[in-house]
This record gives sequence, C-alpha cells and structure tokens, in this order.
Amino acid sequence: MDEIIQEFLVESAELLEQLDQDLVTLEERPDDLELLNRIFRAAHTIKGSSGFLGFTQISQLTHHMEDVLNKLRKGEMVVTPTIMDVILESVDKLKLLLEEVRNGTSGSVDTSDTEAKLKAILEGETGPVEGASQEPSQQEEPQPKEEPQPKEEAQKEEKAPEQQAPTEAEAKEASQPEQEPQKGESQPSTPPQGQEAQPKPSPSEVQKPSSAPQKRVAPGGIEETIRVDVKRLDALMNLVGELVLVRNRLGQLAERIDAQVSDTALVDAFNNALVQLGFVTTEMQLSVMKTRMLPVQRVFNKFPRMVRDLCREMHKEIDLIIHGEETELDKSVIEHIGDPLIHILRNAVDHGIEPPEERERLGKPRRGTIVLSAYQEGDHIVIEVSDDGRGIDVQKVARKAIEKGLIKESDLAHMGERDILNLIFMPGFSTAEKVTDVSGRGVGMDVVKTNIEKLNGVIELDTELGKGTTIKIKLPLTLAIIQALMVLSNKDIYAIPLASVQEIIHLDEGQVYTIEQQAVVRVRDMVIPLLCLEEVFNEPEKIEETPRRYVVIIGLAEQRLGILVSDLLGQQEVVIKSLGGFLTNVPGIAGATIMGDGRVCLILDITGVMQLSAHAVRKVAATRVGGNGGRGR
Repeated sequence: MDEIIQEFLVESAELLEQLDQDLVTLEERPDDLELLNRIFRAAHTIKGSSGFLGFTQISQLTHHMEDVLNKLRKGEMVVTPTIMDVILESVDKLKLLLEEVRNGTSGSVDTSDTEAKLKAILEGETGPVEGASQEPSQQEEPQPKEEPQPKEEAQKEEKAPEQQAPTEAEAKEASQPEQEPQKGESQPSTPPQGQEAQPKPSPSEVQKPSSAPQKRVAPGGIEETIRVDVKRLDALMNLVGELVLVRNRLGQLAERIDAQVSDTALVDAFNNALVQLGFVTTEMQLSVMKTRMLPVQRVFNKFPRMVRDLCREMHKEIDLIIHGEETELDKSVIEHIGDPLIHILRNAVDHGIEPPEERERLGKPRRGTIVLSAYQEGDHIVIEVSDDGRGIDVQKVARKAIEKGLIKESDLAHMGERDILNLIFMPGFSTAEKVTDVSGRGVGMDVVKTNIEKLNGVIELDTELGKGTTIKIKLPLTLAIIQALMVLSNKDIYAIPLASVQEIIHLDEGQVYTIEQQAVVRVRDMVIPLLCLEEVFNEPEKIEETPRRYVVIIGLAEQRLGILVSDLLGQQEVVIKSLGGFLTNVPGIAGATIMGDGRVCLILDITGVMQLSAHAVRKVAATRVGGNGGRGR
C-alpha cells in the first residue's frame, strides 16, 4: 500500500502542477473547451484516486472543484477572475493536503472556507450566464452511454472510502486519468478490444506538451518507463567518473608507450583500442547524464500562476511569454534555480513593468511583457528574463547604495556603469520607496546571487532606461563531471571549472595598475582585481619564484576576478573527488581530481576563492607580472 500511496502522491503533484499552468491559460482562453475538459479530467482523476485510498478531505475538496468545472464545461457559467481565484485557491489547498499525506500528518489544513466559496459559486452567487440553459450545452463532451461500464469501474463507483479499503489493483487503476470521448465522436468509435480510447489532442496540447512525464506504453501494453531512485543514478555517475579517470590514465601511458615500444603494430593496436574506449566512455557518460536531466519546464510551469496573482494584487497587466521550456538541466541544478527566478520575476513585475496608465502616457502598449527563455549554449544552459518596462536608473542605484552605506561616494570614481548596476546584488540593497509584500526589504537579488554562486553560475544584467531590462543566468549542465582549465601557478597545478572562466588575456607591459594597494587590470569597461593563488592559500614564500604571464578572468554571479598564472596547460575533463573527512570544507577548494600521470590536482571552488580574495592582501610587484612591470595610478 505504501508504494501505491507514493505513486498517488507523485502523480497528483504532477497533475496539480499542470493545473496551475492550465488554469492560468484558461483565464486567457475561456472558450477553449478542450483545455477545460483536460482540467476537468485532472480534477476527476485526483478525486477518484484520493477517494479510493481513503483521503476524504482531498476527495471532498476536489469534488466541489469538479462541480464548478463541470458547470463551466456545460456553459452554465463563464470563466471570471473571481471564479479562477477560488479554483486556484483550491489547488493551493490540495498541495498542502498532499504535503500532509507525504509527512504522515493530518488536521492542520482547513478547507472549509474554500469549500464554502466553491458552494457559493455553484449556487450562482457569482452570477451564472444570463439565459444559460440548465441542461448540458451542445458543446459538452458526450458521455459514453452505449459502451458497457467495466465491472471493476462499477464496483469502484458503488463503494465509499469509509466502507471498504481499495485493493492494490483498484488503486493503481484509479490513478490513471479518465478517458472521455471528444465532441463530434460517435459511440460506434469503440477501440479494439484490450485498448482504451484516447482523447484527440487539442491544438494547444499538440504545440505545448504537458509538463507531467507521460508513461509510454508499447503496443503490447508494456510500460516503457520506470522510476529510478536518484541515489542509484548518483552511484552510476560515480562509476562513470572512475572510468573517465582510467581513460585519462591510459591516455598518459599511451604517450610513454609510443616513445619506448618499437613494435609499431602493437602501438597502433593499443592506440586504436584507447580511441574506442574513449568513445564508449564519452557515450556512457552522456547517457548517464541524460538520465539525470529534467526539462526546465518543471520550474517554469509555476511562474504563469505567480505572475497572474501578482498582477491581480498590483493592478497591472502583464503577458508572460515562455520559450525553451523543453531545455534540460541536471536534477541538482533544477532544484536550486527556482528561488532565483522567483525573485527576478517578482522584481520584473514590481519594479520593471509600469502600471497600465503610466505605460499609455509613455506611448507603450497598456499590457507589459516579460519573456522567460532557456536555451543551451555549449556546455552551459542560459536562462534569460527580459521585460519591456522602465529599465534601471544607474544614477539612482548609485545614490541608493551611498544612502544605505553600502559604498562610499569616493568609490564611484573607480566604478564603471556595469559595476554600479551590480550593486543591486548586494545584501540590503533596494530602490523601492516603501516596503510591500512583494519587495522593498533588500533581500531579493542577494538571494539570486547566493543561489547562482552555489551552482558555479554567472549572472549578467543589461538595461536601458525606459526600454527594459534583461537578466541572463549562465549555468553548467552538470556538477559531477566538469570541463576544467588546467593552469600552472608557480609550481602547482590547479583545475579551474571552465564554466566560470570568462576569458584569458596575455599580460603585456603596462596592463597592471595599483589602486589603493590593490592590483587591478582594465578589460574594456571593467576594472578587475588581480590575485595570486598563493596569496589565497597563504603561501607568500612562493609568489616571487616565477613570472606570471596570463590572467584567467573568472566570473561568479555578477563578480569578476583575475587569477595570475604562470602557464596554461589546456582543457581537461575532470571528476570532482572529495578530499575526505579530514580535509572537508577547505576554503577555496571544491575537491581534487587525479590527472593522467597519477598526480592529484586541486579543483578550485570559485565561490570560496572569491570570498578569500576579498580578505587577502593583493599586491602585485613588477617581478610577478612576466617581468614587464606594473605601474600605479
């Protein structure tokens, strides 16, 4: 029974997630009968499953919600914002009730008020359609009358949860969505024996797939998908990581074999086998990674509802347009990207998009637009949030930062426009004139920065006053096996996650400046601080030994930092290994990897390096910069 309840929880959560999105869409397209029928079927499925499993409160609330949806289907009422508010409130209560079931608790969620609102709608207090017939309209889906009801279904309809507990087979069957014939279908359209009738997909369903993972069934009736515990996938990923290390090791040995073995045929055979091993390893790694990937739609689906509710609260008119929701991300990344996007979207609604009357005075369309998009760019996933609102006033940001004591007025002389814009990510910063339920407390964009840092991501902000703002988040596809830039700093080798590397510049004479005893390099419109890794890891005695010829510019959220290195050793795929219990949580170190020659190489933790660099004494003498010399300013 525990397994059946778990399946009920998973499937109900998926249905509620889809309901959130479909209900918001229904408010925009109230005449879309196919969409309304899909919403009705989802509610009916939850009602049936919860009833058979004895979850009376869930079944009762869903029953009232289903009654309202049925009246909407029959044309006895029309979709209004007030009705949608109550139905969406019901969905929220159902989510809380499911959480109770998941936690093994009960009684903390009161649904009586919501049920009373639904009953009031049914009694016509919100105003039914004038002249609407009390009989089912012609648009109503025809109900199967001639087709005999299966014996098992009839038994399920007769028995109540309190009278008899369901069998395992009944509960599983109850969790499947009810299939109903569509408008225009006749009753001789009975499917072949052993197969269920499937509803014809609506245009919206064809263009926009459901977020809930569908169970694919082979022609023989065998399910083609299974649920796998994430821990098993993690273990498999670890084994693939070990295989990657062995492949790298064999590649290193191949170079020695080429130099020492005179039998060319044997050398060629070994190299061919190594190439084949590399191919198989790469394919296996990609296959395992794909099993952990989830569509970003799982996160995006909750935002139409959120934007809709904020618009109702703030009396704004905004269209949320979503692109690329099928783009896939690693499960570990998906779980942490939701909160940053919530804060960004809330800011766009509150600060970005102007009220309708103000937009009309400015010659803009009355309805504002927010575009949320995701796409893959190399080994990264890019998520963008753009709005056509008022943009960000750079001077206002600077004034607010000084007023709140976040920077000194003298600091502005050394700051470019991008540096000033990045002040919005500082803790406590807010341009809101008053504190509201939506914003004004100065914690939103700080949360964005913190979460993006945890994912080794980069955030960029572009704005044009009066035109709008675009926030771009760049995330690694996965956090287990990464592409790294191998660098030589003095005599030590470090691996820098390639996802954090913005660019590499060769140091020429006169490029390094000193501002208030801080070594910096100017790259286009940015002034970027510099440091040696020996300073971060408290090894000052090594600093003077070798010249630094390159600067690796790394980015984390909105921050940029230049790392001075002696040489570049190339790009390599590395597996992040823990340093063990005694060396856990070493500041600035994410872990280690084993190189092809057997040496251990430390992998930099970009977040830790950024934090440590803020406290390090960063002075760069002329002898450390390739012998070219630095100059002060």
